[in-house]
Amino acid sequence: MPAFYLTLIAVLFAGIGARDQVTIAGLARVQGQRPGVLIVALLSAALTAVFAAWAAQVVLAELPPPARTIFAAIALGMAGLESMILPPRREPREPTHSLGALALVLLAHQVTDAARFLVFGMGVGFAAPLASGVAGIVGGCVLAGFAWAFPQMLDRPAARWLRRIVGALLAVVALGMFLSEIGIL
Repeated sequence: MPAFYLTLIAVLFAGIGARDQVTIAGLARVQGQRPGVLIVALLSAALTAVFAAWAAQVVLAELPPPARTIFAAIALGMAGLESMILPPRREPREPTHSLGALALVLLAHQVTDAARFLVFGMGVGFAAPLASGVAGIVGGCVLAGFAWAFPQMLDRPAARWLRRIVGALLAVVALGMFLSEIGIL
């Protein structure tokens, strides 16, 4: 159960102000809160979390237990760097009403975002890809629903700063895990 709760908390924090959230919020502001946008966002969040959990299951079968923690630390570090370095675009430049185009954009954003790195890393680190995957689905859907329901909240500078702070914390936790596993801490 710790894998579920810790992954859920990490995904919720790491997903604040992420690229997919900003895209959903931007479309909700420009086009109104269309139910189709919410449905596509929820499906995309679920599919990418399932993919991350599946990838964790594949990697988990190949790694011995000591390497799992190091691999999880690398994934957490990548999530932290992604949160600190890659800023999301503010508004969609050419908002389209195509839900298929939105699905492609969201899938591209979510496959490589911090939240899915966390699902992947926590699934490997805790040896619980199913629990981490379910937490990723729940967290991703909550984040997508929040962006759709309250698009104005992501316009504030506090969301961008919170994203960078969470990224820095993830990087520090990853470094601590790594140093602890190799015996320095």
